[in-house]
Amino acid sequence: MTRSSRSQFPKGLILLVAFAMIAAACGSSTTDTTAGATPDTTAAAGTPDTTAASSTPDTTAAAAPSGDPIVIGSTLALTGFLAPTAAIHKVAGDLFVKQLNDNGGLLGRQVEWVVLDDESVPDTAASLYERLITEDGVDAIIGPYGTGTITAAMQVAERYGYVMPQHTGSLTYTYGYDCQFPSWPAGRNPNVTNSELLYDALESTGTPPASIAFVINQFPGTMYVAYGQPDTDEGGAVSIAEDRGYNVVLDINYPSNTTDWGPIAAQVRDADPDFLFLGALGVDGPNLIAAMDALDYQVPGMFLQWPAPGPMLGAGDSADGAMSVTAFEPHPPFTDDPGYAAIAQAFSDAATAAGLPYTAFETQASASWAAWQILVAGIEGAGSLDQAAACDYLLNNTIDTVFGPVDFDPDQNNYYGDLSYVKQIQNGDWVVVWPADGAPDGVSVQYSPEG
Repeated sequence: MTRSSRSQFPKGLILLVAFAMIAAACGSSTTDTTAGATPDTTAAAGTPDTTAASSTPDTTAAAAPSGDPIVIGSTLALTGFLAPTAAIHKVAGDLFVKQLNDNGGLLGRQVEWVVLDDESVPDTAASLYERLITEDGVDAIIGPYGTGTITAAMQVAERYGYVMPQHTGSLTYTYGYDCQFPSWPAGRNPNVTNSELLYDALESTGTPPASIAFVINQFPGTMYVAYGQPDTDEGGAVSIAEDRGYNVVLDINYPSNTTDWGPIAAQVRDADPDFLFLGALGVDGPNLIAAMDALDYQVPGMFLQWPAPGPMLGAGDSADGAMSVTAFEPHPPFTDDPGYAAIAQAFSDAATAAGLPYTAFETQASASWAAWQILVAGIEGAGSLDQAAACDYLLNNTIDTVFGPVDFDPDQNNYYGDLSYVKQIQNGDWVVVWPADGAPDGVSVQYSPEG
């Protein structure tokens, strides 16, 4: 799949999507996911949260669903350090399931989504997926949020032969299970392609950094992007920076549960880099920015790997110019097609109703949406809930997603190319800046080592 394939999304289908989204947006809301790091915990481990919420229907006049519901099980990090971002996936899933049911359901049946809280802990996720499959007898599953929990859940899915679409797993080289289907369009080697993309963006300014500092969350995915696959010479962001001639003046790691950011901020200040690469999750970025502000220090520019997008916008002027990666943002050219625009608006309405601090249909929400599209496509393609048949269909057919048509490549662990873009905070909001084909007219990368 190439970048240009975004424009190849079937026009007939996208217009039907637009019609359904507009019709249902006003009535869709989610009330069990709240803003920030403390979403509602009524779906704590052992107490399922069941939902009927949104999809990309293939008919606008479907018969009402009948019969027993199809139960889809999953976990999400409703609590723990991944909760601020997992809340986005909860709203996206709620919206998708509601729209699916409003437009005839799946195989003519209502869909029920059972969500358990994995507390951001991989072992908890694994035990809960075991329960969902062996005790609760769910008909299908979809992956959790976060590389560690996805990796743990995938082992359970493989043991029982369940198809598992997953939206944000980043240990790509470990995912040899034939029936796992990634929706995050970062490719098989994001450690290389994401890093090259960022450095290309910086160099497009004509004033790239001479020195760079790396501060990396010890989360598996961020470590992989920074350093590459262990025991190989593949490399990652650090070695690629060195290859490009940047002077690496700091390279440190921090635990995922870090609460004292002062010592880290002091190390960054003492290194005084031209650019900071922060292998960040959730609210790591605002936390480090606040700690640097307390020292009256700012870096000229910074990149964050996978932050919760809303809290960064609340981090003040010190966050202006911060960069990250994305695959979809709610602005042209991504929303030039009315179907994409309708999806983005429906999500924004639902996220507002849920009280999320940032309501844009961006890369996290779009990856979640695509994972649901993949699951539905597999079941509809198989014409049944047979897991092997759904897996076979997904492996052998082009699947339409919000990112465009997808062809899963078993030789690349079912990844299909890196469709990432660099986004940047400009004028108080995130906007795509690189490559230029994803940027709105007149928008470009803003960076100078002088700040």
